[in-house]
Amino acid sequence: MGNGDTSAFLATSSASEHPGKGRPCAFDRGHALRQALRVFWRKGYAPTTVAELCRDMGINPPSLYASFGNKASLFIEAVQFYERAYWEAPARRFLAQADVYKAVADFFDEAARILLCPETPCGCMVVLAAVNIPEQETRVIAAIRKLRRATKAMFTERLRRAIADGQIPVDADVPALAGALNTLLEGMSFQARDGLFQCELKAIAAHAVRLLPAPQA
Repeated sequence: MGNGDTSAFLATSSASEHPGKGRPCAFDRGHALRQALRVFWRKGYAPTTVAELCRDMGINPPSLYASFGNKASLFIEAVQFYERAYWEAPARRFLAQADVYKAVADFFDEAARILLCPETPCGCMVVLAAVNIPEQETRVIAAIRKLRRATKAMFTERLRRAIADGQIPVDADVPALAGALNTLLEGMSFQARDGLFQCELKAIAAHAVRLLPAPQA
């Protein structure tokens, strides 16, 4: 889940296709990315091997390299795919909702559902699969950091608009509030992976709106 510019969160660019000799004739990029997501999600970036990715994606190593470049490029594209597929629509609804309290409550309630979605492994790809990335993988680290900062920036943007609209006090500590919301969201990812029930995660999510200052009189 990943500058005060709304597009930083909503418009994660997808990697371009790289045709090559090793690419299968009937290559389904979306399916391949979903399968790669599951592998990275299950094992994390560093322990995942190209052989494991190829097995689950149903392609051979030359096809992987021809289509995605390398393991790092595949991971980055898979994360961007995940962001678009699961978080782009909730982010748009969050930013479009006029009432900041409802925006926060609804977003976190929906986040609890996404993080325990039966279609995918539990927890957020950006938070969980990116743990313990080797320091030499600078491009991967930068891509993940950008996404995480973009999520915090989304909260910051919405809170600043709430101040401008007179919904929360002008002296509200926006950076701290945005950080608290972002920290709660990331923490929910780990809780989801620990096997919480939907109702338990939703109960945690309900506390998000309580982090906001009391409504303006």
